Formats: sequence, C-alpha cells, structure tokens
Amino acid sequence: MTQTIAPRVRTLVLLLLAAACALLAGAGPASAHAALTGSDPGQGTVVDKAPAQVSLTFSESVSMDDDSLRVLDPKGERVDDGRPSGTGGTKYTVKLHAGLPDGTYTVTYQVVSADSHPVAGAYTFSIGAPSETSVSVYGPEAGGGAVGWLYGLGRYVSYAGFTVLVGGAAFVLACWPRGSGVRAVQRLVVSGWLALTSATLVLLLLRGSYTGSGKLGDVFDLNLLGEALQTKTGAALVSRLLLLAAAALFVAVLFGAYDKREDEEKRDLTFGLAVGGAVVAAGLAATWAMSEHASVGLQAGIAMPVDIVHLLAVATWLGGLTALLVALYRAPADTPVAASAVRRFSRLAFGSVIALVVTGTYQSWRQLGSWTAFTDTRYGQLLLVKIGLVAVLVGIAYLSRRWTAQLAEAVPAIARQREKEQVGASDGRKTAKARSAEKARSAEKAKAAEKVPGAAKGAGQGSGGGAAKGTGTSQRDAQLARQRAAVDAARQKRQRDADPHRFGLRRSVLAEAGIAVVLLAVTTVLTQTEPGRTEEEAKAANPSSAATTGPSSGAVTLDMPFDTGGQNGKGVVRVELDPARVGANDMHLYVERPDGKAFDIPEVKVAFTQEAKDIGPLPVVPDHITTGHWSASGVQIPIAGDWEVAVTVRTSDIDQVTVSKNAQIG
Repeated sequence: MTQTIAPRVRTLVLLLLAAACALLAGAGPASAHAALTGSDPGQGTVVDKAPAQVSLTFSESVSMDDDSLRVLDPKGERVDDGRPSGTGGTKYTVKLHAGLPDGTYTVTYQVVSADSHPVAGAYTFSIGAPSETSVSVYGPEAGGGAVGWLYGLGRYVSYAGFTVLVGGAAFVLACWPRGSGVRAVQRLVVSGWLALTSATLVLLLLRGSYTGSGKLGDVFDLNLLGEALQTKTGAALVSRLLLLAAAALFVAVLFGAYDKREDEEKRDLTFGLAVGGAVVAAGLAATWAMSEHASVGLQAGIAMPVDIVHLLAVATWLGGLTALLVALYRAPADTPVAASAVRRFSRLAFGSVIALVVTGTYQSWRQLGSWTAFTDTRYGQLLLVKIGLVAVLVGIAYLSRRWTAQLAEAVPAIARQREKEQVGASDGRKTAKARSAEKARSAEKAKAAEKVPGAAKGAGQGSGGGAAKGTGTSQRDAQLARQRAAVDAARQKRQRDADPHRFGLRRSVLAEAGIAVVLLAVTTVLTQTEPGRTEEEAKAANPSSAATTGPSSGAVTLDMPFDTGGQNGKGVVRVELDPARVGANDMHLYVERPDGKAFDIPEVKVAFTQEAKDIGPLPVVPDHITTGHWSASGVQIPIAGDWEVAVTVRTSDIDQVTVSKNAQIG
C-alpha cells in the first residue's frame, strides 16, 4: 500500500512546490513599502521660474546614497548637485544647478525603505512650459528582474527551512521523542537547517544588487556586500547565520545523544533542549521581525514581539505537520507513530492556531487600517486569500482530529492481535527448538556408535566434516533469521497500512501539508507587498498617483468619426489613453471603416491642448503596429484637467482632416 501511495505523494508535493513557485513568479517585483507622499515641485506641475531644489517626502523612513535622487533635463543630463540631504528620515532634498532653461524635467529616485524593501519611481515637472524630453520615466523596477526573482525565491526557501527546522524539532521533542531515532525525521529537520542556512547566504549575496543595480553580475561585488552588511537587513542576516550555528548543535544533540540516554537523564535533557531550542527559535524569528514590516510603522514596539509569536506559531503548526506526514509515510514498521503522539500534536497545533488568530488579527488591523483596504489594495486581497487557506486548513485539521480519535480507539485491538501473533510465533520457535534438540541427540548417538578401534582416521575426518557442516548450518540459521525478521517487518507494515483509521489520517495530513505549501507561498508574497495602510495613505496624500480606480482616473476611450472628403475618406478613429493621469501614459489609436473593418492610412497624428492653462498643443506621433493600429508609450500629461485631444487623419496626399474631443485627464 505504501509503495503505491509514495509516488503519488512525491508527485503531489512537486506539483504543490511548482504552484508555490508560480505564485512567486507571478508576484512581480517587490512592491514599495515606503510610498512617495509629496514632492516639491509637484508631479506634473508647471512652475514659472526654476526652483533652487527638489524635495521628496515618503510615508516612512528611507535611506539613500548620492545616486538615489537624480534630476534630469530634457536631454537626459543630470542637473542636481548629487548630494541629497536628509538624516534617515522621511524627507530628502537635492539642490539644482542655477539658471535652468525652460522645459520638462524628470525626477528619478531609488531608495531603500526602513522595512528593507527597495523603492523606485519617477515623475516630471516643467519650467515655463512643457517640452519634449528624451528621458523615459520607465526604468528597471526596483527589486525586479532576475535578481528580484531569485531574492523572492530565497525568501520562500528561508521561510520553508525555518518552518521545517523549528516545527520538526518541536514535534519530536514535545510529541514523539521516539522520533529522534527515526532516520526519515532526522533527514527532514536537517534538510530544514540546510535550506535556511543556504537561503540566508544567498540572500546576503543578492542584497546589494537587489537594492541597487539589479544586475546578476553585481552579486559577487565585495563593495556591495560590504555596504549590505552595514544595513539593518544585512545585520539581521548575519545574526541569523550565527543563530543557525547554535541550531546545528541543538539538532546534533536532539538526534544524537538524546535517544541513547536513560529515562531520568532524558527528562533532564528534554528540559534543557526545550529551553535552548525555544531561545534559538525565537532568535531566528526575531531576525525577520526586527528588519521587515513589524519593525516600522504603527506600534513597532508591540508589533515585533507579536510577529515573533506569529512566526513561531506558523512553524510549530506547519513544520510539525510536515514532520507528522513524513513519520506516517516513512517511519519503520517497528517504530510507527503512536496515537498518543498524534493526539499531543493535535493539541499543540490547536494552541498554535489560537496564537495565529490572535496575532494575525492584530497584524491585519495594523497593516490595513480599514475594511475597504481588504478589497481596494493588493495586500488586502492577498490577505483574504491567506485567510481562506487558513480556514480550509483548519477544516481539514478537524478531520485529522477525528481520524486521530478513531485511531486511538483502534490501537488496543491491534495491540491484542499483535500479542497473539507474537505468542504464536514464540510457540513456533519453541517447537523448532525442540526439534533441533532431538536432532542433536540423534547425532550424538550416531557418533557414539561410530567409535570403534582403528577408526581414528575416519573419526577425525568425520569430526572435520561435522564442523564444516555445523558452520554451514549456522550460516543458514542466520540467513533464515534475517528472512524471518524481514517477513515479520513486512507483515507488520502491511497490517499498519491496512488500518483504515491510520490511512485516513495519512490522507488528511497530506492534504493539510499541500495547502500549507501554498499558504507559505502566499505569506512570502505578502512580505514583499506594500501594506494596505501605506498604500491608502499614499493615495490620500497624492491622489494623482493613485491607482486608476477612482472617478478622476482610469483609461479614457474617445471615438471620433472623420471624413477627409476623398475616396475612402470616411471612417472612425478611436483613441485609448491609459491610465489617463498626470505623468506617463500609454496611447493606442485604431482606425476603422464605417463597417467596422480596420484599415491603414498614410498618416495619423495626435496633439493634446489645455487652453485654460495655455498649455499645448503637445504633439504625439504614434508608431504603426499593425493594420489600423498605432501606439505610443510614455505620453506625458503635465497637469490634471480638461484636455482637448485632436487627431489629424490623412487618407491621401491631399485629403486630411483634424477631429477632436475633450477628456478629463488626471
């Protein structure tokens, strides 16, 4: 039965891991956890004279270097002095060169927020009047690319390793001490330690490139590594490595000397391991709590201890669940998981769930701040997915508790059956011994009959033959004993696997573990997503940069019929502007005949004008993509307001017309 199920288990686990990696891959670059809440000059504004400096205000403390804040002129030349001023707070300024000419200027920034995540962005402002610019506000995303993907994968592996290490050790120490001698459980916990250690080293190497250039080639740059070690996150990663050295000693004692001790010594050692293990586990959890979300923002002094408890509860529940799954499927026949051990883990898991509910409720309130953030922010949406997965996991855990109760009731009957079988086997062994003794007496009588004068040589030869025969018999007896032991172990394994209660428990625990893998992936993505409270504060402080879901922003579509007066001169031109807000926009333009079929024309141009501010026309020449489709990216809208969108359509060398419509942008 186990041989049939094991491949399915491996396949299911691989599929779940693939799904988890897909979640990570689809998460994209790490979202900004510090948001730009203000700037001077403001985004898209037109100022009469050149400002002396540019200032940026963020929602939380950030750190930056000389290249973190740059101001570029329309030709892409840097016009700031390269020395941002600010002392690790939320506001930074950089001085500009004197006598800047009129035109559109681009401000770019790339900083590291206090919760360790890179934050990058750009916007434009104009002096005198907007102008064309060769600078694209679309650059490489902070924390994106191959380095960002690897960093996200490293986060997932580190969380998984921590969960397996802490939860597996807790399961053995608190629920199933006999498991310290089971090789499969040993390998599981050691694998967790190796995964966490390897992932921590990789994260440390990637850190400099992740928050800086984003290039794989910079991973082994010693200067970047030195800079990373001086940051809060770098110190947390180094501290994690030191704590993992202590964890290695804990694992060596738990799976080495622990199982060989006498009961009294084992009790004392259990107390020492429990205290030492709890300290090391809490220290490892603190390396996340003191360097990420919990360390900044509202009530950080309370949030960090709460986060430590939350991480320990997750590890105890999900890591212990993984250890139980391995024990149910891979434990030897002579060391099955006892029903009492499953009951103890059930109680431990229930306590962990209570801790998760309490700490999770506090964290949700702290990170979201409002009910609407559940649906209006990406963090809230991911949190809803996590809550749903936890609810399903608790439901399956309830089924596991029922199987555990039934297994406990079935254990006495199984034990009595095994006792009968052992008694029968003992009687069989006694009968075999009696037959062997009878054979030995017959051999002695035969030897005594052969003792006649002059037969010394024959007797010697007989003695030698008897010794050889005795050696061969002992070898056969040993081989038969090994075969009987193997058959007995296989019989016990078949009996154990045939138990419907144990089989049901296996299936429910396997389902729990599968959901736990996906849950861990969602949790990892949550740590890389901007908290809902921060996102909503940024929207309130800077509405023009908010997501395009409000009434004043969103994709704009304008349909304008035209007639150039020539042959085939009638049609409809459709202009789509997305996200139709201040800053860079994507524009798509479609030309169709009156019957709705797309067709090409020799030339099409677009211009944006705002008469109220005497801005424009700002010309845009889109690129031809395919039949009847033109496109332009990075279309700059300097200020919000009512804009006239004029489209010039030319259907022949002499036939053209300009049509226009107004649209609210920004």
